[in-house]
Amino acid sequence: MPRIVGVDVPNNKQAWIALTYIHGVGRHFAELLLKEAGVDRNIKAGQMTEDQVSKIAQILTSDYVVEGQLRRQVGQNI
Repeated sequence: MPRIVGVDVPNNKQAWIALTYIHGVGRHFAELLLKEAGVDRNIKAGQMTEDQVSKIAQILTSDYVVEGQLRRQVGQNI
């Protein structure tokens, strides 16, 4: 099970669907993210190489607010 930004994404789902398990990543954003990382959207998450997973994680952490940071921001805004 690939672990991206502290979230285990399911092995048996296509990559663009599996990325939606990360808080702050929707379907459209997942497709844009995969395109930017150069990963085929229809590959199963369990079949992604370590390089592909690290590239996706690197893009998420450097350019976007997701998961823990996003949860904190939303909580502070409320």
